[in-house]
Amino acid sequence: MEAKETFLQHLQRSLSQGTFVKLTLSKPGGADKSFKNVYARLIELKGASQVSFTLRYSTRDITKNHPPEEAVPMIGLWLGEDFLNADLLTTEADYSLQYNRKRKPRLHQRQASKAAPPPKAHNKPKQYFIEASGNAYLQAMGITTAEGKVRADGQRKFRQINKYIEIVDSLLQQHGDFPRQPHIVDMGSGKGYLTFALYDHLVNNRGWQPSITGIELRENLVGFGNELAPKVGFTGLQFRAQDIFEYEPERIDMLIALHACDIATDIAIAKGVQAGAEIIIVAPCCHKQVRKAMQPTEGLQPMLRHGILQERQAELVTDGIRALLMEDRGYETKVFEFVSTEHTPKNLMIVGIKGRRNASALAEVERIKSDFGVGEHYLQGLLDR
Repeated sequence: MEAKETFLQHLQRSLSQGTFVKLTLSKPGGADKSFKNVYARLIELKGASQVSFTLRYSTRDITKNHPPEEAVPMIGLWLGEDFLNADLLTTEADYSLQYNRKRKPRLHQRQASKAAPPPKAHNKPKQYFIEASGNAYLQAMGITTAEGKVRADGQRKFRQINKYIEIVDSLLQQHGDFPRQPHIVDMGSGKGYLTFALYDHLVNNRGWQPSITGIELRENLVGFGNELAPKVGFTGLQFRAQDIFEYEPERIDMLIALHACDIATDIAIAKGVQAGAEIIIVAPCCHKQVRKAMQPTEGLQPMLRHGILQERQAELVTDGIRALLMEDRGYETKVFEFVSTEHTPKNLMIVGIKGRRNASALAEVERIKSDFGVGEHYLQGLLDR
């Protein structure tokens, strides 16, 4: 029997037998490039079971509810056409349907990652990539209680974790050829909130087999992470007490550096570029190097005579040049707002995905440096070396 038909049979059976947990369609392959993914869950509406679809587009989300007998054929139409990956979670087993470049499907079955289906209440709280209940690492980190409830003082961190996973998941969908057994490096991982959550998402939501390394100078935090990871079954997650400048891995598929201070962000970006990482994600913090070096032209000096304006301009110049230098090395970049933490109000995120080189990027960098009197940008020096 064809893999697609077998997958749909598992879906139909899970809906009829009450073992369905959730369904995700990803890796867009249709003509509508703005149609990014589909999430499906089971709800109860007016006393009847309905499959609630969230259709995610680039600029909006659409929710549609259908009875199970209509939902399964709809999913069948999407598979192999609009979406080339499908992940079905049931209480009996997890199933992944993946299409190759010739659109030939293969079905993979794994041990069930969820022991019970979620509640079907239509007005239940917002669905998260990382759920509060059943995640022992969140409890160990003080985000949730023993009963799986988010603590009052953990609400902000819990929202940040899920926003972060939402961003990473979207990037992975855009990069359809990203390896399913990636090596991911988190430089400056801290206590590991986001590192643990990313491993959880890739393994339990996507069915991947990642190897994730957290690099952190503080040995007590490294010890905490390495002790907790095996306790919660995260065998592919490890932490190392090391300066990121000295870390030389053989392979990096994704490089992450969140809130690395000043030139530490440049070091992380350079490591990712030099290792040929498919995706680079940084959220810079502090911009001292460029601010000290700036000697703006006479026309700009009146605007920048106020310290706070000079500081903000230094941030824009620093991060603008960082994005352009990544584009010069063959990365397509995005710069957008992330979520600030209790440690810093900085909320800018720079993302680079391997793609087409911007041939004019280096000339644009030189013009910016000339306008603001910046003799050297630290990242440019690292990449040139």
